[in-house]
Amino acid sequence: MASSSTSLIFLLNALLLVSFFQFSVATGRKLNELVQEQPSVPLKYHKGALLSGKISVNLIWYGNFKPAQRAIISDFFNSIHSTTTQSKKTLNEPSVSTWWKKTEKYYHLPTSTRKPTSLVLKLGRQIFDKKYSLGKSLSNKKIVRLASRGEQSNAINVVLTSADVDVDGFCSSRCGTHGSSISASKKSKFAYIWVGNSESQCPGQCAWPFHQPIYGPQGSPLVAPNNDVGVDGMVINLASLFAGTATNPFGNGYYQGPAEAPLEVSSACTGIYGAGAYPGYPGNLLVDSSTGSSYNANGANGRRFLLPALFDPATSTCSTLV
Repeated sequence: MASSSTSLIFLLNALLLVSFFQFSVATGRKLNELVQEQPSVPLKYHKGALLSGKISVNLIWYGNFKPAQRAIISDFFNSIHSTTTQSKKTLNEPSVSTWWKKTEKYYHLPTSTRKPTSLVLKLGRQIFDKKYSLGKSLSNKKIVRLASRGEQSNAINVVLTSADVDVDGFCSSRCGTHGSSISASKKSKFAYIWVGNSESQCPGQCAWPFHQPIYGPQGSPLVAPNNDVGVDGMVINLASLFAGTATNPFGNGYYQGPAEAPLEVSSACTGIYGAGAYPGYPGNLLVDSSTGSSYNANGANGRRFLLPALFDPATSTCSTLV
């Protein structure tokens, strides 16, 4: 186990970065490889609105993504409500859809300010920007500009940047961001997510446990379930931020701690993927006997994914699929 000083560095590096800029508030997701102290009480509800009704998930591909890479991420989103997409056959357990149902618990908690509601997601538009229209170095404002290309009501717009794109704070302080912005008409807010491909920039930070960690306890990296370290790492970050978006879309939903560094439904369980996780060890996972790859969720089109633990409001513990 790490010394107390090393553990403190781990905890500080696992804190979330919060960025504020014009017409937008964003919560960043930092490194995934560390297990931090978990809250002992349920996440606090801050009386803000949650997403509800039918929501489109629009993917904005910025830069160079191979068709096979796009298919991995598309299949992840299609797996969330697999019984109403693809073949309508129930996936083998544990599944992505079962993992997602853990976030739905927050939509049915009793509060004094709102009634129980529901969230129905569907994969919407896919927008391609292969020519890097805003350049290969992006600021937070440019990320919001890209996100605004998607629908600006009843939507989550997901910006995905390829491995050759630099984004402010990427690798040095975060692996992705979720937040909200005012629509062009200024009549409503829309939620967005940004995640970058860390394959060539910082796989030891943002694609762990599929790459040797850049610091901390050193263990052998796992084999990525879709044979793409960068994109399989993106799925982990996307899943974390997607859960955070559902339960804290506008910065005043469910979280614990200060608003400047909130612990959300997934970030409260940083680095935990299976039972028995500890710093440098993601936990006991399923292993494909033919490929040696590690995973904890089955998805659409025969896909397998590694998804983070989520904080269960009923038990005040980090809940894993395996």
